[in-house]
Amino acid sequence: MSDTPTPPAERILLLDALRGLAVLGILLMNIIGFGLLSPSYSHPGFDVPIALSPDLLAWATVEVIGEGCMRGLFSLLFGASLLLFTTGEGAKDAAVHYRRMGWLLVFGLIDAYLLLWFGDILVCYAICGALLYPLREARAGTLLVLALLVALLSTALYGALQLMLQAARDAQETLAAGSGSAELAPAIQSAAAGWREFSAPYLAGPEAVQDELDRRQGSYTSAFAWNLPQVNSMLFFVNPVFLLWDALMMMLLGMALYRLGTLRGRASAGTVRWLMLGGFGVGLTVNGWEVTRAINSGLDIMSTFGQLQWSYHLGRLGMALGYLGLVAWLLRRGCLNALTRRLAAVGRMALSHYLLHSVVALFLFTGAGLGLVGELGRAQLYAVVLALWMLQLWLSPWWLARHRFGPLEYLWRLLTYLRIPEREAAGPPS
Repeated sequence: MSDTPTPPAERILLLDALRGLAVLGILLMNIIGFGLLSPSYSHPGFDVPIALSPDLLAWATVEVIGEGCMRGLFSLLFGASLLLFTTGEGAKDAAVHYRRMGWLLVFGLIDAYLLLWFGDILVCYAICGALLYPLREARAGTLLVLALLVALLSTALYGALQLMLQAARDAQETLAAGSGSAELAPAIQSAAAGWREFSAPYLAGPEAVQDELDRRQGSYTSAFAWNLPQVNSMLFFVNPVFLLWDALMMMLLGMALYRLGTLRGRASAGTVRWLMLGGFGVGLTVNGWEVTRAINSGLDIMSTFGQLQWSYHLGRLGMALGYLGLVAWLLRRGCLNALTRRLAAVGRMALSHYLLHSVVALFLFTGAGLGLVGELGRAQLYAVVLALWMLQLWLSPWWLARHRFGPLEYLWRLLTYLRIPEREAAGPPS
């Protein structure tokens, strides 16, 4: 195996294949928000059974191999694409970049509000893309330091939140036991109220569960009304508290890896092996430990809520780098060529495929279509994921053999450059 740089054509294939893997992998988590009750993303919604159940196995497997890391990989690539777009000989100016991010924001708002996907990530990406533009000429070392600082800040925030929630839970238990001095009662009551507000969605009774199902299954109008406060909470609380820092950290790292040549196919064979084996070694160990601890706790919300774990970023970063190394290794070895080229085709149509997930979910799970939300178990939903993956892996090469861009990629370019993109077919990914 040579340590020489990957040929130029293969470099493009590497980026596209990684992007295809990431956009397909994101569905592993998003399908939970699409098809189950809204709290199910952070909590399995069932007790630990005496025997291993398909739902528990599905939850544990996805938590280990997919939760957070596929979104992280997608963010790494978004950071690299920002530099591809704004630096080098073909660099675009600030007006074009911000117009591109502005339209991505519009796509995200359509996804969140009209396609009823309260877990949309495009709005967050558009904001991050706008914020990171001034760093387009930064050196790799600077970007790595900034990524580390954001990671530490985010981890500190998660740790503080965990301590606050644990104190609030203790206060609720104190109130429930009827103990505590009169002087402490107001503080205890205030803290306990905070715990009740946080835990309420995860302890919802039959009436609350049925109300969510009725509204999401009823009609597009009722599902829209239910979705509206969920989206507002995502945009104005979850994004600034959790996802913005999460995305910035990974995008900064992606920019650094682009500068270092890793995401341009210039990593040595030894580096590729280190990323694959070291990344998976750390990621599987940390994520496996988190899942084991959660199961031993009886799937307590404080153990299943990812962002309440101090090790959250460590596990997802390890897995993301492991997947990066794996795809680079497969391409170097010429293994699974048919699959990697299909993944690359999906990656070239990533925006179209991401929004296709929302369109399919809209008509499959909400009252706009079949209204199947809550009707399938967690394990059964992954049959839907597999079917969608097969469709996308078939559809993407077919489409790109006839068109240069995916349908939404074409529209995005049109709106960004304010001119009609070239129409010729591009053929297979190269």
